[in-house]
Amino acid sequence: MTDNSNRFVRTRYAPSPTGPQHIGGIRSALFAWLYARRQRGQFILRIEDTDQKRTVPGSIELIQESFDWLGMDIDEGPRQGGAFGPYIQSERLELYQTWANWLVDSGHAYKCFATADELKEMRATGKGYDRRYRDYPAARAAELEAAGKPYVIRFKMPLSGLTAGEDMIRGIVEFDNAQLQDAVLMKSDGFPTYHLAHIVDDYHMKISHVTRAIEWLPSFPLHLRIWEAFGWQQPQYAHLPVLLNPNGKGKLSKRKQQFADAGKSVPVLVHEFIEAGYLPDAVKNFLTNIGWNFGDNREMFSTQEAMQRFDLKDVNAANSAYPIAKLDWLNSQYIQTSKVEYLASLLKSVLQEAGYTVDDERLRQVVPILQVRLKTLKDVVPMAGFFFADWAAFQAPPPDILVQRKMDSVSTAKVLEESIPVLQGLKDFSASSQHGAMTQFAKSVGFKNGQVFGSLRAAVTGQRVSPPTFETMEILGREESLRRIKLALQALAQPTS
Repeated sequence: MTDNSNRFVRTRYAPSPTGPQHIGGIRSALFAWLYARRQRGQFILRIEDTDQKRTVPGSIELIQESFDWLGMDIDEGPRQGGAFGPYIQSERLELYQTWANWLVDSGHAYKCFATADELKEMRATGKGYDRRYRDYPAARAAELEAAGKPYVIRFKMPLSGLTAGEDMIRGIVEFDNAQLQDAVLMKSDGFPTYHLAHIVDDYHMKISHVTRAIEWLPSFPLHLRIWEAFGWQQPQYAHLPVLLNPNGKGKLSKRKQQFADAGKSVPVLVHEFIEAGYLPDAVKNFLTNIGWNFGDNREMFSTQEAMQRFDLKDVNAANSAYPIAKLDWLNSQYIQTSKVEYLASLLKSVLQEAGYTVDDERLRQVVPILQVRLKTLKDVVPMAGFFFADWAAFQAPPPDILVQRKMDSVSTAKVLEESIPVLQGLKDFSASSQHGAMTQFAKSVGFKNGQVFGSLRAAVTGQRVSPPTFETMEILGREESLRRIKLALQALAQPTS
């Protein structure tokens, strides 16, 4: 294989515009992007829309939005422009037709006039296309073309021997030519197939490294032979291992679904990660970890740190199960280490989407006591939505929430009632002052801290689970906290049905 190590590094991501981005494709893009950034090269976005039947309107915008959310900058692409455009294949048809005809004229390809019925008959034999037009007399082929008979252009693969190439991840791979077909390069509608288009584009866009899924490895010998036929210097290829379902069984689905081993619905599309409340840096860290190892026994690292070490040659060739539980852990770590202002801006959007009116100052107070408790941004709603609800409309929770373990309504009411003068008498209403006073109070009334603190937490939040009790009460303020405790006492005094 030709050594491209001295060529300027240009990598690309070339998705089909068929809808939202699957996380497997994004991982391929991430590896290409990291490699380009480490090598101080360029990263290109190219849209491969030659299969017009599968094109979904709006997909290009969704693809670009995925990169924007992840913070992966693009050097050249449909939106960015560049010296090697256009970056949408359907706008480059004349170029593909020129080179397809060149392959025919130079004897590397041929026009195949087989009809759909003929191809169906060939497939029924179990042997596939029988190359009946490969050596068809030129004069007869010209007559068929003149008569307007549709044709495709097929590549002439060698009929015997081996085709060998080097994969950056797997090393030298060899293929028996006798087992390979004469693949279609140009369809009868004038659109190229992937086999021709990506090679023409990679050459003219000066792509130096191609990252793509392992599913393309069987087509690797065809692509090597096409590069050879053109006489062009081929890029280096890295065929990435497959992402498996969380249970390790089968390729990761393209649809969000429940896996028993994961214990929850698993997001697989970029917008599903956004909707589930994951941070973009956590998702990048998570994906980089699947099939590549940072070293130093580190699971968590910044994008900048990954750029300094990432090499396609270090990617593990083995397929990997999708470790969704690890993403929850990583996401919680990124939340914990985020700056308050940044996290507040993300949580504000989540709270507003849930229907809350968000006071920015209050949110800045709430964020520090939430950071160690959130796995995803969405957790803020059940955990701390009460801070942003209408305080005047607050209603005490039912006794089954107020009454703590090994307590009853009577003892709970006693604790709440006797805590009021203690809280009223504090010189300041800071969390530390409250904690010290209520610790002593719990001892004086003969209950454990957890029972007293839990009763207060339920009374002021209306929830079984919330941020720390006294930090919560400090944010609510003395007046509002005492009002809520009194409402809880009224609820405990109501006769049960």
